[in-house]
Amino acid sequence: MIKSVIKISKRNLVRSFQSKTVTYRYASQNIKNEGEAETHFGFGTVKEAEKWRKVHKVFEDVASSYDLMNDAMSLGIHRFWKDVFVERLAPIAGGNKLLDMAGGTGDIAFRFLKYLNNMPKDVEQESNHVTVSDINQNMLDVGIQRFSKLNCDQSNCTINWVRADAENLPFDDNSYTAYTIAFGIRNVTHIDKVLSEAYRVLQPGGRFHCLEFSHMTNGYLKWMYDQYSFQVIPPMGQILAGQWQPYQYLVESIRRFPDQQHFARLIEDAGFECVEYENLTGGICAIHSGFKLK
Repeated sequence: MIKSVIKISKRNLVRSFQSKTVTYRYASQNIKNEGEAETHFGFGTVKEAEKWRKVHKVFEDVASSYDLMNDAMSLGIHRFWKDVFVERLAPIAGGNKLLDMAGGTGDIAFRFLKYLNNMPKDVEQESNHVTVSDINQNMLDVGIQRFSKLNCDQSNCTINWVRADAENLPFDDNSYTAYTIAFGIRNVTHIDKVLSEAYRVLQPGGRFHCLEFSHMTNGYLKWMYDQYSFQVIPPMGQILAGQWQPYQYLVESIRRFPDQQHFARLIEDAGFECVEYENLTGGICAIHSGFKLK
């Protein structure tokens, strides 16, 4: 019985997933406009001008339950991934200027603060600064509220919150020593524009550091992961957050994101050097890193 289930063809599996997304598409997707480019939204296809509105609505709807659902969906493993992500960034004792994009709820920024506070007290530290930026004000509001309750020494680091589009940042050239983006870049319309903006705002020597869902390398584990993603996560979203569609989009968007090698090439194409990636949990997600050396 088990063998017969495992032998389901990938073609039929994909078709079954795609069929579930039909009801989530807007009627306007069927309108043809030859002069307007299209892009993907999950497994569906939408006009480029429409995608950001749909993504904005997704995160507007789930902002208040975002942390709860992250814990439930990943069985808490997302906390480990984010801990490793900041450890690999390895901030220096002082003088850091970090831009954390798509960081609305503050998960990466707060870990960054904790990392600095855990440094030896006898190490002389310059002031540090974090800018948390997100296109969605609802997500930022959650982060600001969490920050107001955070019991953390902030004497060596200032933090501010800025609503901004990752494809068109309002920050000066050569402003930051590090740029982080965790589980956000797959939601943008133009990955190349985000990478170009990241390169622009980084100082020479600055580091691009990205944590994103990726592609598993083991075929059998990938099949199990797909089953969990499509059969468990959307119903879980409905039960815990009262939202099915945003979590259907979540699992579909992961499958549409470039694999590790392809994404690494995109980072290189943006001008970054010393580009590398590290798989976490068998490639469920990966840390990508590169440096602006000129």
